[in-house]
Amino acid sequence: MARPRSEDKRSAILAAATELVAAQGLGAPTAKIAKQAGLAEGTLFTYFENKDDLINQLYLEIKTDLRDAMMANYPAHRSLADRARHIWDRYIDWGVAFPAKRKALSQLGVSGRITTTTTDASRSAFCEIEALMHESLATGPLKDQPPAFVVAIMESLAETAMRFTTSDPAQAERYKQAGFDAFWRAISMK
Repeated sequence: MARPRSEDKRSAILAAATELVAAQGLGAPTAKIAKQAGLAEGTLFTYFENKDDLINQLYLEIKTDLRDAMMANYPAHRSLADRARHIWDRYIDWGVAFPAKRKALSQLGVSGRITTTTTDASRSAFCEIEALMHESLATGPLKDQPPAFVVAIMESLAETAMRFTTSDPAQAERYKQAGFDAFWRAISMK
């Protein structure tokens, strides 16, 4: 009879994978991930079919965590600018609070190992944020650009705000505001 899986062990594997992918990239060996999680390497494969499955599940886990942070207390009935600012602030706060997750997510996103199924599942989790982006872009200067291009601009500005906020926490609000102002001007005519 198969042993029941433990959510604590799965979480420990994902936490170790996050740290090691952030530090070493996708070349981090599964043996090292298992060891950091306090498990035997074979146990890792009880939870994940192979390394690619682990990588895809890690990507979804981090994206879900980010989405949950961005949508916490979302002001659905406020103005478009207020909703966009809410998303922006939560994104910056999450990135500053979880630098290993931020770095791992960045590496996973460009790895070429994230499946279409995983990408689609991740995208569907962000449908409300995507709708906000489309509403913001409807009449703005970037309205005819591909959504991925607009997201890349947002991520670049957010990464800059996160980097400066991390290096100078006393000016965190200033950097968040300046980053949001630049992004809002880029996407909206309002």
